[in-house]
Amino acid sequence: MEEIIRMEHIVKVYPPSVVALDDVSVSFRQGEIHAVVGENGAGKSTLMKVLYGLVARDDGEIFVRGQPAQFHEPGEAIAQGIGMVHQEIVLIPEYTVWENIILGAEPAGLFGTIDADRARRQVAEEIAEFQFNLDPDAQVGEISVAARQKVEILKLLYRNVSILILDEPTAVLTPQEIPQLFSELKKMRDNGKTILFVSHRLDEVMELSDRITVMRKGKKVDTVEANRTTKQDLARMMVGREVIFSSRRSQHLYGEVVCQIENLSYRDPEGRQRLKDVSINVRAGEIVGVAGVEGNGQYELVNSVVGLIQPQQGKVLVKGIDLTHLPILQRRELISFVPQDRGKMGASVNASILENAIMLHHRLNPALSAWKGLLLNFANARRFTTDLEKKFSVNMASSDDPFRSLSGGNQQKVILGRELLLNNPFVLLDQPTRGLDVGSIEYVHEQVLAMREAGRAILLISADLEELFMLSDRIVVLYRGEIAADLPVESTSVEDIGMRMLEGYPEAS
Repeated sequence: MEEIIRMEHIVKVYPPSVVALDDVSVSFRQGEIHAVVGENGAGKSTLMKVLYGLVARDDGEIFVRGQPAQFHEPGEAIAQGIGMVHQEIVLIPEYTVWENIILGAEPAGLFGTIDADRARRQVAEEIAEFQFNLDPDAQVGEISVAARQKVEILKLLYRNVSILILDEPTAVLTPQEIPQLFSELKKMRDNGKTILFVSHRLDEVMELSDRITVMRKGKKVDTVEANRTTKQDLARMMVGREVIFSSRRSQHLYGEVVCQIENLSYRDPEGRQRLKDVSINVRAGEIVGVAGVEGNGQYELVNSVVGLIQPQQGKVLVKGIDLTHLPILQRRELISFVPQDRGKMGASVNASILENAIMLHHRLNPALSAWKGLLLNFANARRFTTDLEKKFSVNMASSDDPFRSLSGGNQQKVILGRELLLNNPFVLLDQPTRGLDVGSIEYVHEQVLAMREAGRAILLISADLEELFMLSDRIVVLYRGEIAADLPVESTSVEDIGMRMLEGYPEAS
């Protein structure tokens, strides 16, 4: 196949001395699907952003179709046929599919007006060509997340992009939606498009890719043919050691019910029913997984338990204590909580690592505070942070460094360690491995299973069904705010849970 892009000796240094890309050379061929994989901080996303013009390189050269290229912003990359679909989908919900696709590139009619008929016809032709199964007149706010992702891809195809960069394209999809996306990407490849995608899901990388580039610590390790490698080989190249992918959850007896969620119902300020009669019990030494397409009540369930919203009906009890009307601080005496957004809810990224490590402990741990938390024992706080660093293998230079200086995996280790050291009987984990690489995911899984063995009750919300089946004893499915299933892992399957996520109860149509 013909080489369409060549990146030679690319260097990117973030001040003062963080080397994100260290002399990286890689090429991409026309009509191939090429994955770029690596741990958090390996440089894979930075490499793609350099190619797309979002990040300026400090050294090296880029050649597109044999010609030198220097992109200062994405518009210049798009003009050369390079487009990027980010993980965060940005569309206007009130506009139709075709209106979103043409936005910013509208065909002109008489007197400079938009030629709506021609625009809609062109979009319909694109949809038919790539067999995307979209209604051009559907309002984007009413279609599925998978359909919105197709709209983002079509926005670029409409602009004659031939090289498509995808950032974690399956992160928001259900198991049933992923094969359809893969089929459509393969059709695009067969039509001569080049697909570059960043992913940490190695099963999907192996299934979809023609070639795979592995990066570690800012360097390219190798580029390999997908049919000549294995998932284990890729993981070893990524992290420099063997990675275990099978479940290590052992059978054991559960203890008493620790957390009781009873008949929770919640309507949002606009009157929409977000939760309806949700009841879940979690026993000591049990992991209960919660599955569901995003937006089916998981957010409201988590916030009702930790006290960020007040349900109109129902109760939350931990160790028999009714928390329903208690303030957040009192709830947190019994609940350890790892939120899905570590940058906004789990930490203060501009504060120091030490300040993030002792959060909540400075109010609940007498060794760290005095006078009801008004004074801080800095010596004990440093000892606590050092202890956390050692116990949870946090890779950091100094506890005085800003939290944002840590990689995503190390940030998650600090948050997870901080919450586990509270020694609370109930642990609420909301997407604890989102955005992490295989090495960091394996570490988090080890910690979760250790909590289970220690007799803690764990409620695990995850969009990754493979993760839920590896860790959970039972899986609860939320569908439109109601429980559509509550099944032991041994008596169900990924396909069954995925179907219930999409359709609710088996009899639903």
